[in-house]
Amino acid sequence: MSVIATTIDRVLERVNAIGTLKAGFSRPSYSPEEGAAHEVIADEARHLGLTPCRDAAGNLAATLRGADPERTPLVIGSHLDTVHAGGAYDGTAGVAAGVALLAALREGGGIPPADIMLMVTRAEESVWFPVSYIGSRAALGRLTRADLDVVRADTGRPLADHMRDAGLDPEAAVQAPAPRPARFLEMHIEQGPVLHSADEPFALVTGVRGGLRYRTARIDGVWAHSGGAPREGRADAVVAFAELVRGMNAAWDAVLAQGHDLAVTFGRVDAAGPLHAMAKVAGTLGFCLDMRSDDPAVLERADAMLAEVVARIECETPGIKVDLGSRSRSTPVPLPAGMADGLDRAARRLGHAPRRMLSGGGHDAAAFAAAGWDSAMMFIRNWNGSHCPEEGMDQADLARAVEVVHAAVTEGDL
Repeated sequence: MSVIATTIDRVLERVNAIGTLKAGFSRPSYSPEEGAAHEVIADEARHLGLTPCRDAAGNLAATLRGADPERTPLVIGSHLDTVHAGGAYDGTAGVAAGVALLAALREGGGIPPADIMLMVTRAEESVWFPVSYIGSRAALGRLTRADLDVVRADTGRPLADHMRDAGLDPEAAVQAPAPRPARFLEMHIEQGPVLHSADEPFALVTGVRGGLRYRTARIDGVWAHSGGAPREGRADAVVAFAELVRGMNAAWDAVLAQGHDLAVTFGRVDAAGPLHAMAKVAGTLGFCLDMRSDDPAVLERADAMLAEVVARIECETPGIKVDLGSRSRSTPVPLPAGMADGLDRAARRLGHAPRRMLSGGGHDAAAFAAAGWDSAMMFIRNWNGSHCPEEGMDQADLARAVEVVHAAVTEGDL
């Protein structure tokens, strides 16, 4: 269906003209760039004869009315904010897919069995604010006043201020009632190499890993002269960090060897502040740690193993102190099989045999599933990783996935 392909191409081009960097894209959560990208989708909705609207938190929605107003609506969408120097497709591909589905339904002239709502959420990328799924939780009536106080990583200003800057009402956002549960579908690039390695265009997602994060951890040691301080007695923060990485890699291996799911990642590492120099033993180092699993018990076990590694390092190296800082977490969420089964039937009629796989990254679909909605995700083949300028996606793969959703909607699988 040519309208699907042309709509995807146009929407991706229009959105990715906003927040363009020399390498990649930057549309921070609750920034003017994110707002401008939302306005692009509002314009696309108006051209389809739909009326876009925004809730108190700035989530955008546009609804194509179905034949039966009592039938449970289908909500399809994703987000348009990015990490700094992110790629062209994370979130954006899912929004383009939603617009393309509506365009195909409009062109076909038929009326879908139930309402189809395009939703574009705000603030999905928790790299900016240290809480998960701000926009989708607001849409679900689950935003809290404590959420309004969290500060954005680059500005140091609270979420409430950034919402007001965007012309929104944070108090109304936390008082928003929970909507009647519906169905939520998110299409998203895979953030790993599985589909690319298998030469498969898309997959169905079984669940979303939860995460346990230390965003502002640090190691303090003792500053010393690089030539004058003997090996014995040094308290080198960089060496202590290396021991921490080694210890957690060993803990990760042990968990995997027992058949459990876990990923351990040390992200930002900062040993280049103004006090650091070529001829110094490092006295401080900042870092962040992200642990993910599909099992809350495994996350707690990994956290206990982290505490053991930290205690050993501090004991073995006098002068070293590890401060992990505050902890944030998101809960693993399984996605119910009902919608995925319907999508699978439609896919097989069109000649596809999609695999089912776990999502390592967090997504808005997890927030909707946690709120009791029947939720599903489709992964689209991606190469060159994710959260980086090099994200790769064949737009034909996304079009094939949208054709499956279109078939599932029009033929009664969804």
